[in-house]
Amino acid sequence: MRIRERLEKTEERFRELERLLADPATARDRNKLQSLGKEMALLRPIMGIFEQYRKTEKEIEGLAHSRGESRGDEAMKGLIDEELAALENEQKKREGRLEDLFLRDMEPNAARDVIVEIRAGTGGEEAALFAADLFRMYGMYAGNHGLRVEVMDVSPTGIGGFKEIILSVSGERAYGFFKYESGIHRVQRVPKTEASGRIHTSAVTVAVLPEAAEEEIEILSTDLRIDVYRASGAGGQHVNKTESAVRITHRPTGFVVACQDERSQQKNKAKALRILRAKIFDFRREKQEAETARNRKEQVGSGDRSGKIRTYNYPDNRLTDHRIGLTLHSLSQILDGQLDPVVKALAEDEKVRLLTAL
Repeated sequence: MRIRERLEKTEERFRELERLLADPATARDRNKLQSLGKEMALLRPIMGIFEQYRKTEKEIEGLAHSRGESRGDEAMKGLIDEELAALENEQKKREGRLEDLFLRDMEPNAARDVIVEIRAGTGGEEAALFAADLFRMYGMYAGNHGLRVEVMDVSPTGIGGFKEIILSVSGERAYGFFKYESGIHRVQRVPKTEASGRIHTSAVTVAVLPEAAEEEIEILSTDLRIDVYRASGAGGQHVNKTESAVRITHRPTGFVVACQDERSQQKNKAKALRILRAKIFDFRREKQEAETARNRKEQVGSGDRSGKIRTYNYPDNRLTDHRIGLTLHSLSQILDGQLDPVVKALAEDEKVRLLTAL
């Protein structure tokens, strides 16, 4: 589809969203209002550029007409040609920017919030410590982009690490900022627990799940087994007195989600259901993508969490993303939340692949 046609279709949707958001019935539906608001926020930058695009288009048409009228006046034609070239160059830049925005929004989950699960893998206590480092990195990265982070559940270790930590990240384009983080993150460093100074290799698994609204994923109470028990670990005296921890088993998929971070059993249950809903949504999404790939005789690897995606080498201050062969010698800054160079490189690689496929 030509850029102009795509812009006009986008403008139609933008006007429709304006009408829906002005409808009192929408205001009464909090989930719908939030969903439409996020979509509107994604389209607004495109509409801003489209306004400039249309204005420049008219200027180009006017200059082209003036050039045709200036018969025999070569000096005037030369001036018009210079101005036309400048405007056409501006228009090409706008088309490139619009192309980026269109490709970004081809991702159907672009406007969603996400749930991020960080789990220590091979490496014992050292892996748990690195899980804490990743949690800190993601928290700072989210803060840099105005995103909100909420800890859903955590299983701490005795010396500051996490066996597992689950967090939600919400805000504009949260999924777009975190979508590339799913996979195995490998760390090479001298552990704090190692006296001999040898470099060890440990691993942490990260899963990024788009959040789903309640109306999108129906969870039948008959499909659930809910167990309550006393919370363990840090959290105060209440952990030994009340059965506030909740474990939910979803029988059709076999997914098990446990939450014990809140003092209230109801709050833990609500958080567990949010995580479960995201897991079911992600499971269905991956199944659909795999089916589409089989039909097209293609391989889908974007959601694969079984492979090593990144290595963090502390002695050399080096980060390597194995998916695109990117190596940066700025590990300390990246761990302080400056993840943008990595994410932008991954997004550019995805753009090239999408354009090639199109």
